[in-house]
Amino acid sequence: MHQKRMKKPEPAWTRETVLERLSEKTDFEKAVLMATFEIPKGKVSTYKRIAEKIGKPNAYRAVGNALHKNPLAPIIPCHRVVRSDGFLAGDKESVEIRRHRLLDEGIPLEGNRVKLSEETLF
Repeated sequence: MHQKRMKKPEPAWTRETVLERLSEKTDFEKAVLMATFEIPKGKVSTYKRIAEKIGKPNAYRAVGNALHKNPLAPIIPCHRVVRSDGFLAGDKESVEIRRHRLLDEGIPLEGNRVKLSEETLF
């Protein structure tokens, strides 16, 4: 007789457990990644809004670079960060992956552009 093995539940990702996994990152990268971790499902933010949130309003390009090195995607949901015009940044393959994740989360898109509104912005 075979017994079914019960899978252990996945550990809940908290701010503390995420920060532990980011110990090798710079303070700037940690700030970007933690701000992104806070974006709830069904919402998006922009590179500029993340830069403003962490107190570096002109560092939106650096925000993109930090997110490009995200070691905990999709736990840190970098797919929820878009350009200020709503377009998804990145190469064709990653844009397509991000697009599908956003659609699965109920984010309205037109092609590769999020329809930004008060309801969708975080």
